[in-house]
Amino acid sequence: MKAERARLVRLKRLEKLRAMARHNALAEAGRAEARLAQFEHLGERTAALIDTYTARTDALCGGDLVSQRVYLGELQRLGERNDNDIARARATADAMASQAAEAERRRAAVEDRACATQQRITRHQAGTAVPLGGRPPRAS
Repeated sequence: MKAERARLVRLKRLEKLRAMARHNALAEAGRAEARLAQFEHLGERTAALIDTYTARTDALCGGDLVSQRVYLGELQRLGERNDNDIARARATADAMASQAAEAERRRAAVEDRACATQQRITRHQAGTAVPLGGRPPRAS
């Protein structure tokens, strides 16, 4: 019984460690999701700028038209780079989310083992208890 209690103490300690790891994994996943949201927002703003400059017809001379096209080309390259950043950020966010899920599964597994150990201890204590004022049951 002493070994079971020591095991329960170790499992509780391990559960606390796994809970901290889960918390850290969730925080990392949250940061990755926030980074992804920032890139997506930047992509939307860049696309809006590209649409605005594509629709412009106010060039007064060839030089203005060339300047607008150069600026539009730079915006499009920026949009392409941002799309690549979004893809990388999405992959990172997915990986962080799966790590957080794995950390939760590990914590839950330790919690289940601790509960099972606690139940074994409780059943053992209930089985060895002698009612007050009574005699222990006779062996049959």
